[in-house]
Amino acid sequence: MMDAKKAERISKALADPNRLLILKELRKNQDCLYCSDVYEFVDLTQPSISHHLKQLSDAELVIPVKEGRYVKYKLNAKMIDQYVEFLQGLKS
Repeated sequence: MMDAKKAERISKALADPNRLLILKELRKNQDCLYCSDVYEFVDLTQPSISHHLKQLSDAELVIPVKEGRYVKYKLNAKMIDQYVEFLQGLKS
């Protein structure tokens, strides 16, 4: 069961349209993107993209996987499911 603090962190991570776009694109790309792939659909500088990916990673919405010099980001569907369950529990 997700605690309120974790739900707050995820809510803050989801409060940015660029991060939502990154998650949406991750879903479209078989749940996997490299940092360099993000440039193709988000008009931001590399430091900004890295910041957004870190926020998503800190919230455990994405999982960074190091591959040599590169980092691949995978969607953490389990965490998203837990967050949705937490929100559904609020209406009961």
